[in-house]
Amino acid sequence: MSDLTLQQQEAQDAIDSYLQSQEQKELVRFITCGSVDDGKSTLIGRLLYDSKTIFEDQMDTLESDSKKVGTQGGAIDFALLVDGLAAEREQGITIDVAYRFFASEKRKFIVADTPGHEQYTRNMATGASTADIAIILIDARKGVLSQTRRHSLIASMLGIRHVIVAVNKMDLIDFDQNGFNAIEADYRKFAERLDFKTIQCIPLSALDGDNMITASERTSWYDGPSIMQALDDTDITEDRTADSFRMPVQWVNRPNLDFRGFAGTIVSGAVTPGTDVIAIPSGMRSTVDRIVVHGGDLNVASTDQAVTITLKDEIDISRGDVICAADDPVDSSDQFGVHMVWMDRNALLPGRQYYAKTQNKTVSATVTDIKHKIDINTGEHQAGKTLELNEIGVCNISFDQRIAFAPYKDNRGLGSFILIDRHTNNTVGVGLLDFSLRRASNIVWQDLKVDKSARARQKHQKPAVLWFTGLSGSGKSTVANLVEQKLHDLGRHTAILDGDNVRHGLNRDLGFTDADRVENIRRVAEASKLMVEAGLLTLVSFISPFRDERELARQLVADDEFIEIFINTPLEVCEQRDPKGLYKKARAGEIKNFTGIDSAYEAPENPELEVDTGSLSAEDAATQIVAYLDQLGYLNAD
Repeated sequence: MSDLTLQQQEAQDAIDSYLQSQEQKELVRFITCGSVDDGKSTLIGRLLYDSKTIFEDQMDTLESDSKKVGTQGGAIDFALLVDGLAAEREQGITIDVAYRFFASEKRKFIVADTPGHEQYTRNMATGASTADIAIILIDARKGVLSQTRRHSLIASMLGIRHVIVAVNKMDLIDFDQNGFNAIEADYRKFAERLDFKTIQCIPLSALDGDNMITASERTSWYDGPSIMQALDDTDITEDRTADSFRMPVQWVNRPNLDFRGFAGTIVSGAVTPGTDVIAIPSGMRSTVDRIVVHGGDLNVASTDQAVTITLKDEIDISRGDVICAADDPVDSSDQFGVHMVWMDRNALLPGRQYYAKTQNKTVSATVTDIKHKIDINTGEHQAGKTLELNEIGVCNISFDQRIAFAPYKDNRGLGSFILIDRHTNNTVGVGLLDFSLRRASNIVWQDLKVDKSARARQKHQKPAVLWFTGLSGSGKSTVANLVEQKLHDLGRHTAILDGDNVRHGLNRDLGFTDADRVENIRRVAEASKLMVEAGLLTLVSFISPFRDERELARQLVADDEFIEIFINTPLEVCEQRDPKGLYKKARAGEIKNFTGIDSAYEAPENPELEVDTGSLSAEDAATQIVAYLDQLGYLNAD
């Protein structure tokens, strides 16, 4: 073998040996968080620099950018290594979550640099959701701030058990030991109520490198680890204790008649061919036949591996189902107690419908009750009917179908979900499943012998909800009353729910805030559903200002059993009529949250019927509505 060939072989062997050693290192995920301008990006940049994971061209770019847009007077600005967005560099802040990889002699790391600004709390929660360790940065000049507490509380809620409190910018207080000790005592007292296993407080200057990799001479009074030593030595093995096998199904893979596999990422445990499994929520059982990946089959697959599993039996499994070890399946439910972090400028309103995405399944969801809010500074429980931006609460939530789940404290993958606004598709909340509500498992549907169809046939009509919506004074109640009179004269069976009348009884405990309006309509929608089950033509006359709640009412009954009737009378006409003097009081400030004045009305976009009582008499409007019902067969069904 020639010298050149020998050198090439030795170089290849060295590369292979290095790659093998890297593969065998434990992977640890951590986040940096805390208040704005505490130095999170600088700390990560310094770690990347000192761990020698920056290429020469990156270093050249960093030096150039530091002179152009840096904040250190032309010296190297390590924050620029992770502040990649133009807006971040211009403002000197972090907005998005930046992920970076680096390695030490002991471990490999993926770090998430999360923003400190309160309006970007959602991004911090995203980074925390997969982290093993949190580095909470505190500016030594400012101490423990509200955002420090908020991020610590969210980190604890999201299952992070190890915290490194990095008291940064110690150089700006002359590395004063008393200042550091006071911050450490303050933080430890606050964190007593949080579920952290370990808390390490470290004094440092991320910019200058003090206590980043090795001990600093400027903190001779400190004998603890550096940031890198703490990252290397924090024991997270107990947090990754092997659980039973669980794999949410992401895709049913059916390329031909001879192959049917279930693709997904394993969230816990391990599986081998021959493992007995059960699909939840269906409860159907089988045995694993093959574990298929690109390039061939595996003899075993474990947590975080993406695989396709084939079974020995043809059983019905769909996207969003969870394949579990047969001897230890997860539970399923449709009602839960949850912790919720709210992330939208529009408040969380109990009773409003959202989409909930859990693993690979999307369902309709409604927060049915806010038990209490959590004060981020004291941990005290506070009463509240809504959750505002960045608030944290304990709630009850209901899904429209059962899902497979595990409590978040037992399994992050199966115990978390996000809430999505149905109209904007924005992510508005993050939820952690605590437990299934007892009523979800203790209550079953009672089989009734006389059903809706039988009741409707007896009355020779087709049941439906006639939902009258419009501004106060538009004529909803007047038209609805006339429609019912005409239907009564025709021998049809009806019931009417009027907004004012219902507030004297069923909804007498509700006010006129947005949250109370949502609950008002939710109750009426459920009541109208029961009346449709009784075979009745049900007339509902409510302002019902929000599209979401009208859509909820529509979804409670069959597609052809909901008729939205928009009494589209202009505001100025309604205000001229003002039959109850309410507009006058609202204009004078005597009535708050009055629809059309200081509370929004969201007009229907595609109503079945639209009537303008400004140009059409109430009698003619009622005649038009009855003719519509007759034409579509609601009045003569058998």
